[in-house]
Amino acid sequence: LEIERLYRDHGPALLAYAGSLLGERPAAEDVLHGVFLRLLDADAPCPADPRPYLFRAVRNATRNRARGEARERARRDAAPLFVAPEGEDGARADLEEALAGLPEEQRELVVLRIWGGMTIEETAATLGVPPNTAASRYRSALERLRRRLDPTGTE
Repeated sequence: LEIERLYRDHGPALLAYAGSLLGERPAAEDVLHGVFLRLLDADAPCPADPRPYLFRAVRNATRNRARGEARERARRDAAPLFVAPEGEDGARADLEEALAGLPEEQRELVVLRIWGGMTIEETAATLGVPPNTAASRYRSALERLRRRLDPTGTE
């Protein structure tokens, strides 16, 4: 009941604070709910003036979340998508960059066709598009990749 009252009394201001730190409401709601869940699980009583404690808890939780997201981004960015032959890391990085420059529907097709080993018909079924659309997007993607990976036009 005490936690309920704290949530009712301070929840809107804490949500606004978390939102201002995180920049998005869903993440702020997650942080706020996490703080109150930890309060429910805690055996220690709340301080006499809980407002500073609650704001500090929200601040700490937003910082923890931001640190965790930064670590996850760094881990994702550091992990190569493709394995390059020995001494060809530059080519791997160029390929990843070229693929990232494709529109999503073309990038999906290239990955499904080349690394997934799928036929045009299989990729079309996977993506829910007609085979002719898949084939056209695939040809466009290959042409864009050729231009990007060999800007001089010499092959």
